[in-house]
Amino acid sequence: MTILVTGAAGFIGNELALHLLSTGSQVVGIDNLNDYYDVQLKQDRLARLASFENFTFVKMGIEDRTAVTALADKYHFEVIYHLAAQAGVRYSIENPATYIDSNLVGFANILELARQHEVEHLIYASSSSVYGENETQPFSEHHAVDHPVSLYAATKKANEVMAHSYSHLYGIPTTGLRFFTVYGPWGRPDMAPFLFSRAILQGTPIKIFNHGNMERDFTYIDDIVQGIVAAAGAIPVRSVKPTKLSPANSGAPYQVLNIGNSQPVRLMDFIAALEKASGMEAEKIYMDMQAGDVPSTYADVSLIQEKTDYRPTTDIQTGVNEVVKWYRQYYKI
Repeated sequence: MTILVTGAAGFIGNELALHLLSTGSQVVGIDNLNDYYDVQLKQDRLARLASFENFTFVKMGIEDRTAVTALADKYHFEVIYHLAAQAGVRYSIENPATYIDSNLVGFANILELARQHEVEHLIYASSSSVYGENETQPFSEHHAVDHPVSLYAATKKANEVMAHSYSHLYGIPTTGLRFFTVYGPWGRPDMAPFLFSRAILQGTPIKIFNHGNMERDFTYIDDIVQGIVAAAGAIPVRSVKPTKLSPANSGAPYQVLNIGNSQPVRLMDFIAALEKASGMEAEKIYMDMQAGDVPSTYADVSLIQEKTDYRPTTDIQTGVNEVVKWYRQYYKI
């Protein structure tokens, strides 16, 4: 089986590719290696994959239709894991065009690639950010997601709608995965776990937004990869149109699934775990809520657990210990 992993130099895509390669799959990984954050970190992630003979890397951007078409001409993919995207909630407020190009035009190109190849399953990254202003928690796939509070969230909602149309029209099985605050070694430098670890270990202040009144459903990277692989095996099929439609069900071979820890953690407790792991106390600066942010996320994972064996097992302190350990080793602190 030949598998395409987009975003192979990214946090989640790299960990997934490493898992797939270790199980013997032929993996073609693509990434544009943009400079949204440290390119060296992305290259070092790719170096983890280079020793596998069953791995091929292609540097390209998914918004480049000519490059995507050439890729389709060269390889035949049975399964596509689409994890490439312009990430970041706040960056989307400053640079909206980047999100249109990568997350909308790029995703349309991936859908066309899936259609041309008649792939067995397209699994793509959505986000918990689609829940936006929803106040009912835990967030369920059956809830409406019509009020995003950032362009990033809007593009992820658009991806789900675009995927549904292709599933309906062409019978392509698609699964959108709504990730909840992923953290772990090799994580993104723009995310709080990385920013906080760096600040604590360097003895610089950390910015705590909404004066610490925040909760996040922090989910460790190993649990995320387990969920992705489990979801890939739960291929949606076309069925008789349900009598009562909801955002989570359709007659098309389409599904969206939450992947979270389902145990939201107070931000101040997360910081305390980092302080314990590092043996250092953080200097804290309390600030107002940022534009595009939400005070709390909490995943209802009953749907993915109904369809798969997904069971997250990593508690916060264990996960945070691994983050700090990796950070010290990688940056030689």
